[in-house]
Amino acid sequence: MVHIGKIIKERFDEQKLSATWFAKQLCCDRTNVYSIFKRESIDTQLLIKISAILKHDFFSYYSKYLEETSTII
Repeated sequence: MVHIGKIIKERFDEQKLSATWFAKQLCCDRTNVYSIFKRESIDTQLLIKISAILKHDFFSYYSKYLEETSTII
């Protein structure tokens, strides 16, 4: 299964961003950023926003997971 929070955190760390900056981009409190990193799932609207901010397609992880687990009949 995809743990999207961990994946977002990895990309966030790679870009060496601050939680304060990220929170401002998301229009939320810094503590919410840390909450996002712990989430196994996430609202699609929020994921769209995060994808745009971090310039990364986080939906691709779900597509890849679907391809790996689906069987074509």
